[in-house]
Amino acid sequence: MIKRCLYLLAAGLAMPILAQGNTLNLPADATIDVHVIETLTLDTTTPEQADVLLQPIASQGATHQLPDYCLITATASLIDQQVRITANTLTCIEPTGDAPEIFSAEISATGRESNGDFGIDACTSMSNGACQSATLTPEHHFTLELGQALAIEPQDNPSARINEQRRRAGDDNDDTSSDTSPSN
Repeated sequence: MIKRCLYLLAAGLAMPILAQGNTLNLPADATIDVHVIETLTLDTTTPEQADVLLQPIASQGATHQLPDYCLITATASLIDQQVRITANTLTCIEPTGDAPEIFSAEISATGRESNGDFGIDACTSMSNGACQSATLTPEHHFTLELGQALAIEPQDNPSARINEQRRRAGDDNDDTSSDTSPSN
């Protein structure tokens, strides 16, 4: 599953991100349309799941859009007749030349249906007026509403430093190899 997420992040490297001056900014009450990456099923025996992966999607209904190469982790809970989503972290990669920038931070956001209703309507089995089972599929798009503004600075990118060291070492080897000529 982690490989799959990394592929999704890598696939999005061709798209720009909402970063200004090397900071990813989102205002309080910003809304972002998302979907689950893998089908999620909750029921009365397993009413909660942590570390649910969400992916932003392009949409006309949201106030802000994040590129596909952002991932959001969330906790999903079956409460009453809805799935309640609480987002925990946001991680994005922004390509900048040879050294992509990584943005990662904790966030506070809750899930709403696209029509603005609190919670996600995903109940698949009712009994005595209570939801017994709910399934949320990747085709079901919903909205996350941020509880507070975000200003995320880029994180240290060790792979960028390693790649730079390799390029320097390669340049040094090229310089020394061109100085050697066969002697007679």
